[in-house]
Amino acid sequence: MINIALPKGRLGEKVYAMFEAAGYECPSIKEASRKLIFENEAKGVRYFWVKPSDVSIYVERGAADIGVAGKDILLEYSPDVYELLDLDIGKCRMAVAAKKEFYDDNQRALKVATKFPNIASKYYSSICREIDIIKLNGSIEIAPILSLSDVIVDIVETGSTLRENNLEVIDTIVPISARLIANKASFKFKTADIERLVESIKAQVNRND
Repeated sequence: MINIALPKGRLGEKVYAMFEAAGYECPSIKEASRKLIFENEAKGVRYFWVKPSDVSIYVERGAADIGVAGKDILLEYSPDVYELLDLDIGKCRMAVAAKKEFYDDNQRALKVATKFPNIASKYYSSICREIDIIKLNGSIEIAPILSLSDVIVDIVETGSTLRENNLEVIDTIVPISARLIANKASFKFKTADIERLVESIKAQVNRND
């Protein structure tokens, strides 16, 4: 069995559709139930739903052989896993946004509100800008409006939430998409099975291009 961690939600449903189209279907996953683990012995796969931000933990710790996680999670937490494939879905970007009239005069530490302190720190370190990180967990668009921060670092998909709050993107840090990842030990011991699956999924990615 290959144990596969899928992120709950719309992204996970898209990911499962790719696995299904690649020949790794598991019909019970589509049944209306509260089950979290589904398997198809004939296909040699066992799926389970987990919170998107937890996928890399399940894979790194070996509870899952492979999984699908956003590049944002991989950059923020640097899990010790193999990144096998860009699935080319769940595409967005990690960006810096601020109020439309904002101007950085570089006279003091920049106050940066974010859910991604490591990504923000690495980015500003790369441009030699001193910052004061404010770690938030909820909607962070309100931070610059209330002068809690000068800017925010967050995932931007369409930018509509920013526009509705009179904010705009001032820098793009990195493009984000869903990535297929593998546990290092699992990859060593199940190399042939995992590589066969990856090739099948890669064909689906190419077909969707």
